[in-house]
Amino acid sequence: MPRQPVPRRVSAAPARVTPPPTPRVAARPAPLRWLRWSAMAAVWGALALAAGTLLLIWDLPHPDAALATTRRPATTLLASDGRAFATSGDLYGETLRLADMPRHLPAAFIAIEDRRFRSHFGLDPIGLARALWANLGEGRVVQGGSTLTQQLAKNLFLTPERSFRRKGQEAILALWLESRFSKDQLLEIYLNRVYLGGGAFGVDAAARLYFGVSARRLAPWQSAMLAGLPKAPSRLNPRTAPDAASARAIEVLHDMVETGALTAADGMLQAERIAIPAFPGRDTGWFADWVRDDLATRFPGNADLLLRTTLDLRLQGAAEQRIEAILASSGPAARVGQAGFIVLDAATGAVRAMVGGGSFSRSPFNRAVQARRQPGSAFKPFVFLAALERGATPSDAVSDLALSGRWQPGNGNWRSRGDVSLEDALAHSVNTAAVRVLARGGGAAGAAAVARRLGLAGPFPNDGTIALGTGEASLIELTAAMAAFCNGGMRVTPFGIAQAQAEGRPVAVPQTPPVRVIQPEHAAQMRRMLEAVVDRGTGRAAAIPGRSVIGKTGTTQGWRDAWFIGCVGSGTNALAAGAWMGNDDATPMDGIAGGNLPARLFREVMEGAR
Repeated sequence: MPRQPVPRRVSAAPARVTPPPTPRVAARPAPLRWLRWSAMAAVWGALALAAGTLLLIWDLPHPDAALATTRRPATTLLASDGRAFATSGDLYGETLRLADMPRHLPAAFIAIEDRRFRSHFGLDPIGLARALWANLGEGRVVQGGSTLTQQLAKNLFLTPERSFRRKGQEAILALWLESRFSKDQLLEIYLNRVYLGGGAFGVDAAARLYFGVSARRLAPWQSAMLAGLPKAPSRLNPRTAPDAASARAIEVLHDMVETGALTAADGMLQAERIAIPAFPGRDTGWFADWVRDDLATRFPGNADLLLRTTLDLRLQGAAEQRIEAILASSGPAARVGQAGFIVLDAATGAVRAMVGGGSFSRSPFNRAVQARRQPGSAFKPFVFLAALERGATPSDAVSDLALSGRWQPGNGNWRSRGDVSLEDALAHSVNTAAVRVLARGGGAAGAAAVARRLGLAGPFPNDGTIALGTGEASLIELTAAMAAFCNGGMRVTPFGIAQAQAEGRPVAVPQTPPVRVIQPEHAAQMRRMLEAVVDRGTGRAAAIPGRSVIGKTGTTQGWRDAWFIGCVGSGTNALAAGAWMGNDDATPMDGIAGGNLPARLFREVMEGAR
């Protein structure tokens, strides 16, 4: 029987359940979203602004205290004729009101620095945009956008640091100044505080320094020149860069015409009148540094000092010009790299001129005072004086033949005569004779004692080489010692300050009086012998027609140093002067002796001296 199929169990499919619909939430309106984000941005922006402001102001100086800040005491050096030639510290003149100034003075500063000064609020968006566009076009900074108020804020309160933070602080302080002072008050403070180079702060100090007049009496071209200085006070200094200062003044005059401060005709007239006063003695830095070296000891305290010095600017200028000319013309071929020159009053020791090298700006080292070199034959006068003081006379005979023994110095081009007088031995600088004269004067110890008595500090060798100048001396020492040979035997101490005032009150200036160190008869004998040096000896190149000149040449071994130390005139009118040439590293020169270039320098400077 066939099997019946078993029916297949089929499970029932579960019923599909449809979930209940989710309630639809209404979309947030767009304005509400923007309001929320704007609120958040405002909160974070306020926090960022607060943090930025705090970063700018946390170390700002208190403006009221900064307005009354102290300054460094000023020292002003005047030449013997009353002209100022050097300043140090912070030099301020008279504090002037706008009404005290010529109208063209503030107008010049506004024209070149901030034409919209009267209308802006301390910051000048137009000026900033103009400067930004100009700088972007040039690819470098060619214009600044700072207002006079910003410059005043920087000058009064901030450091010269260049940074975005410092510019932000400058802007904040400029706004504070504008809220505190009127425009006229701000302009007055600016003109009395702006730095104008040479240590001068304010227009009155600068006017007196550069033009020798009060700011009350400035001509329009002078006002224009001062207004051009804030851009670069050192580079545009009328004393050190007269051409650059004049060109800048013409720019300012052009801007004054554009702003209506001057008519076109007046602007052209003032440009034609630009004439910076001639200032002889541009390299007075060596003398100024020497004078200021011990001021703190001589004038203790913090008072402003006005010092009238002994410097003769005309003589100083002549010495500078001749050294510059000789080093430029003869120096390269002769391998002469440096020179020094000093002039002093032989009767008192007052220093009239001092040149310590070829250029103070390139090398402020003072070779007239600080350098100690072998004097060579310039030392021989002390050797001969020692012999005179032990009974020798200028007419005594001394052998010029070669010395016997291991040390045999030569006599150069001198042809031996057997015996010569002491006068001729000194006049022609005969080495072998000088060594024999040394023995007559007590040897090395005797010569060293005489040199120290006349002001040389040494050291000196204790052997026969001292007669040929193998010790050490400075140019100022040798020149002061020469003064004793032409003033009758008085030792003078070089000095540079004649009169002094502290805060306008006279202050005593102690001086070391001349002291007799040579008996009159011996001084007269030495003068006679040193006259022979110039009349017929090694110093003939130093002779000045119609003038009484004495002196001594000096040349060291290997042509390393060349000297001429001498004196022009006699008695109270005499001037002692010394010239040195050589190289700082003591490399040899090419045949330069004391009787050629140094003697020529002496003559060229001193022939115009009064």
